[in-house]
Amino acid sequence: MDAYHILVVEDDKEILDGIGIYLRNQGYTVYKAANGVEGLEIIEKEVIHLAVVDVMMPRMDGITMTMRLREKYDFPVIMLSAKSEDIDKITGLNIGADDYVTKPFTPMELLARIHSHLRRYKKYLDVVGEKQDKKGVYVIGGLELNEDTVEVFVDGKPVKMTPIEFKILHLLMKSAGKVFSAEEIYEKVWNERAITTDTIMVHVRNIREKIEINPKEPKYLKVVWGVGYKIEKQ
Repeated sequence: MDAYHILVVEDDKEILDGIGIYLRNQGYTVYKAANGVEGLEIIEKEVIHLAVVDVMMPRMDGITMTMRLREKYDFPVIMLSAKSEDIDKITGLNIGADDYVTKPFTPMELLARIHSHLRRYKKYLDVVGEKQDKKGVYVIGGLELNEDTVEVFVDGKPVKMTPIEFKILHLLMKSAGKVFSAEEIYEKVWNERAITTDTIMVHVRNIREKIEINPKEPKYLKVVWGVGYKIEKQ
């Protein structure tokens, strides 16, 4: 892999620039933001491998930013805070942060944490890559489908699917990013001409209940209004 991309989100310019210099000296590519809003904008445009995020910031704080990015991304997040209260630490880790560094900190301490989390993340990416290379195994984010064993896992936990639900999910995951109309799904899954597609809506709703953390704001199975359904590429 080329140089890791690290996002630093911190409203104190002196700290922001200081961390940036240390990270660049270690060979990392650094992206900088002064608040959570700017941080999320960078994440949408760039490939990020790890984020260092301050808790207290204007416009959008680090807790809110981490909650938002966790809806779509699984790279490590290290939170920075001037507070040492346990409540801050618990909140940060509960909403999806991987680690916590209390200010003031030494550059070496932060670098050690970053190295450690990137090592773990690389192992995770390698495992996902191996699964993706295996024939008949499809992995999208935390969603995994194995067509040989007819199993579905969400974040490593098995999910029970009916044969029809499995077939629909398999069709969509096999062509992630492609939009299928309800008629196409019906004809490919049932192998007969679609007369009514109401049943597809019901099956999609049931699949969402099983694979989505929040079925009303789906991460994987998306509706493209007026066109059909797709599994979002991660």
